[in-house]
Amino acid sequence: MSILALIVVSSAFAAAERVAAEAPAGRVAIPDFAPDAATSWALDQTVDDLLPPPSGPGPITFDPAHPYVANFRGTQPTYRVADLGNPILQPWARERMRKSNEEVLAGKVPFRARERCWPIGVPGFVVYSLVEPFHFLQTPEKVTIINPGGPEVRQIFMNVPHSAEPRPSWYGESVGRYEGGDTLVIDTIGITDKTFVDNYRTPHTTKLHVVERLKLVEGGKAVQISIAVDDPGAFTMPWSATQRWRRVTRGPIAESPCNENNEDHFKHALIPTPTADRPDF
Repeated sequence: MSILALIVVSSAFAAAERVAAEAPAGRVAIPDFAPDAATSWALDQTVDDLLPPPSGPGPITFDPAHPYVANFRGTQPTYRVADLGNPILQPWARERMRKSNEEVLAGKVPFRARERCWPIGVPGFVVYSLVEPFHFLQTPEKVTIINPGGPEVRQIFMNVPHSAEPRPSWYGESVGRYEGGDTLVIDTIGITDKTFVDNYRTPHTTKLHVVERLKLVEGGKAVQISIAVDDPGAFTMPWSATQRWRRVTRGPIAESPCNENNEDHFKHALIPTPTADRPDF
């Protein structure tokens, strides 16, 4: 493991201890998503999709005529073909996705942020990877969630209001609070329209507003995730989704650089991985 990873993990422990030490007497306990260095969270499902809610409008899923088969199933995986019959889509969004579907059905390899090293955005972050788990760093001022597959990093600033006009960015401006002693609520705006909502390449506008609730369940062995999505520029109605993470022991955090490992070896005309003309520091 690198020195950087060791520093990050050590900081996580110090932060967790500080959260506990600084909690006033009688204060309701907060959920601890990083009780030790080995704790991380992986998708509980065998598919990296946003899942339908118990009722009401839900996320885009696969076209029933072209079922999606994820990798690691012991059978030939497929690429995603979106179900365009979902009523949440505005006409322009449906037509853009129709073109993506046609490309897949014609044999083209579709864009997927994880495979081309691009930030996936929100709410797609919760299904970023079937392989690398999610790690938490918690302090009183900020919660940081890391997926080492990029690596991808989200920062949630605690108990503060949103900016009046946040500048659009890959993961937007996330503010958070704790509820009920077991739930982290994350409210996100200001997400660039360069990202997609999910792995079906569902587009959105910069008016996208996402509220995620991450609730510790089963005595801390799992995280139940509820997601509310609203974007009148891309969707005809607000909709919601679910997912679930299970607790795994895959820590401490390890570095897993993406760009160096994702060349277009088979010449499929893939979207290029991110590059920069000059350093940003």
